[in-house]
Amino acid sequence: MTLEPINSEHLPAISPDLLMVRRGQASWQLQHLSERLLRWMRIPAEQLRGRSPLALFPQAVPPLEELADEVLEQGLDLHDVKVRLATDQPEQLADIQFAGLTEDYQGQLVRINFRGETIASRLETGFRNLIGSSPAMHEVFRKIRLYGASDAAVIITGETGAGKELVAQALHAESARHDKTFAELNCTALSEQLLESELFGHERGAFTGAVREHRGYFERADGGTLFLDEIGDMPLHIQSKLLRVLEDGRVQRVGGERSRQVDVRVVGATNVPLEQAVAEKRFRADLYHRLAVLRIHLPSLRERAEDIPLLAEQFLQQFNAKYKKGVQRLTSGALRLLQAYLWPGNVRELRNVLERVVVEAETEAIGARAFTEWVRERQQFVSPTAVPSGDNPQNLPVAVAAPLGQGAESAHTADLDVAPRMLGRRAELTEAMIRAAYLAAEGNLSAAARRLGVHRATLYRHLQRLQLSRDDLS
Repeated sequence: MTLEPINSEHLPAISPDLLMVRRGQASWQLQHLSERLLRWMRIPAEQLRGRSPLALFPQAVPPLEELADEVLEQGLDLHDVKVRLATDQPEQLADIQFAGLTEDYQGQLVRINFRGETIASRLETGFRNLIGSSPAMHEVFRKIRLYGASDAAVIITGETGAGKELVAQALHAESARHDKTFAELNCTALSEQLLESELFGHERGAFTGAVREHRGYFERADGGTLFLDEIGDMPLHIQSKLLRVLEDGRVQRVGGERSRQVDVRVVGATNVPLEQAVAEKRFRADLYHRLAVLRIHLPSLRERAEDIPLLAEQFLQQFNAKYKKGVQRLTSGALRLLQAYLWPGNVRELRNVLERVVVEAETEAIGARAFTEWVRERQQFVSPTAVPSGDNPQNLPVAVAAPLGQGAESAHTADLDVAPRMLGRRAELTEAMIRAAYLAAEGNLSAAARRLGVHRATLYRHLQRLQLSRDDLS
């Protein structure tokens, strides 16, 4: 059966690549193809109209009919969907939209527009290992290119899990030092004595246990870049020694009597406002001015929610390869759920939850229901909003994403609309929150940190602030 042409007034202003029509419960049929698709298929238009998309594109992944059905069932358009029309063609990004009903032909219309670009080419709009097409990330990319040629110290600011280490690696890769060592050290992961030894090295016999001489990170990174994560929490004693190295380029080992010349570019990262730390005398003002010559702020994930589909696509590819899975995409309901959440753990948290659902996935498309268990956990263990204690007697965090209905594919739309404005605000962890997470994790601090949506080092910092030990938590 060949359908009659639809009047041009019912076509979108910009002609779609594909216009599909369905009357009632009948199968989908092609009603319109763009000139570029006609040229690619090398078939006259009159021989295509009214034919089944499955017959013309038998190797399409995902099938075009399934995408059209999803648009109608969900009542929402699909954007950034990865589609391959044939095995010998590259994947392309497509937008699938409901085009309404026609007056002259009472059918349901769905239009599909291809971007004309592959997934890989779109990811190149990112930079190095950083992914994002948002204006905030473009500014980060611009500064990395600009600062890469300099040897001046750089401070990278941003929340835990935002990807500050990737920015430091990109700076190194853009510099003339790219073929030299890139070394990284977390300033909160070691005790003060060990941190000093790891940074500057030590001589044999410098302290108990120093049975041999040890080259520190400054010596090992000579000619390259040294990335100091969580530099805002560095002890004051070590800050003084770091300042001397930055000023004269010479490092003296613990227990040593002579200094060694080194050529190291220092890149520091912090989620602590250094200006506030200086005002509170927790960070040396002279070191602050020496370090903060150049500055890059990495936005939180909630500040660039438009990058979530792109990040999700990248992570799906990684985990498909790692776990031998065949997940093709997230449904629109799943993406809406992820974009409604405020991500206190940022990109690291997004990566972790996607790894989890990919491992559990048994279908090619992951829907919102796959995140049900994760949503319940987040409702219990993410930073709370301002809720009166009487309404929250256990002092547990309130919900940070809309609850999923029984058997529902997507989250409640009304709740998702509210979530970005009122849920998941950052707050200091309280003793009750930490204890609840610690007990739920059966005494595992790493698991407790994950439940709280923070890095393990951040949890240790809060324990020190509250002067809590494991015994206190138990």
